[in-house]
Amino acid sequence: MDCVESGLMSHGTIIQSEFKPACWLPERHSQTLFPTLFKRRSRLEMTDEILELPDGDFVELAWTEKRTTGPVIALFHGLEGSVDSGYVQGVLQVIHDMGWQGVVMHFRSCGKHANRLPRWYHSGDSPDIAYFVDMLKTRFPDRKLGAFGVSLGGNALLKYLGEQGENTPLSAAMAVSVPFDLGNTANHLTTGFSKVYQRHLVSLVRKKIAEKQRQMSLPLDAKAFDDAKTFYQVDNLAAKLHGFESAEDYYQKASARQFLKAIKIPTLLLHSKNDPFMTTEAIPQPDELSRHVTLELCESGGHVGFVYGANPFKPKYWVDKRFYDFYQQQFA
Repeated sequence: MDCVESGLMSHGTIIQSEFKPACWLPERHSQTLFPTLFKRRSRLEMTDEILELPDGDFVELAWTEKRTTGPVIALFHGLEGSVDSGYVQGVLQVIHDMGWQGVVMHFRSCGKHANRLPRWYHSGDSPDIAYFVDMLKTRFPDRKLGAFGVSLGGNALLKYLGEQGENTPLSAAMAVSVPFDLGNTANHLTTGFSKVYQRHLVSLVRKKIAEKQRQMSLPLDAKAFDDAKTFYQVDNLAAKLHGFESAEDYYQKASARQFLKAIKIPTLLLHSKNDPFMTTEAIPQPDELSRHVTLELCESGGHVGFVYGANPFKPKYWVDKRFYDFYQQQFA
């Protein structure tokens, strides 16, 4: 890979990716939609676990085959994702094939059961990640720990890493298609074809909230939530449930971009310049990255797409390849 910007010791590095999109998925929307429409199916047997949280709620974990040695990798999914998401399945398979163990932490309400408290999850849920990672360190004191986050989960992971600095028990991390600036994403998803993604994802969130309201009373305007059409409207209505004053307050405090400078472990960020969820203005500059962070930029790849290869019936996924390469280098 050719270096676009070589960081001094005080900041990180941005490299130009070698990724070349499949000729049959030439632009950002086809790259984004293909992995969702043609989802990879799991060949792995997973074991479920409930992890009780200090506030009386819980998160659901999904483990790959038990290993007694080797690294353990924690995975954090995107908005309304789960262990069944194609990008999660792909990386879990890589972890399994490497002889390591993977575990998916479902954010609150994203597993098989509704969470208990009058809240759900958001892009800044780093305290849940901190509790989960500390549990992994207690359970596996002699094994290396890594992490992998995608989109919303990648934002929360990077926020956690910046908050923890040298105190994290993780040894390395990778994040893909992170909405570094949540306000930028909320604004951009109201434009052009990107409105299609917003409409779909907002409908999923509204459905989940309707189910939550049947379970318990929530301190929000139910009709306004049901009428919400944009992420800004959803975030503004839900902000106080998660300890924020407004959508603007949430975006300012939860966006990962401001935490990148404080990351103290080797971290790979994979991002596409044509991500339809945000503009290029959301992409951090070298002086915003710590010297431990490498940002790999692709010219094309969409949002959590990065599909390559000549055969549409046997697509290849750059995320899987880069995960393997990165962790082989870090944990060899």
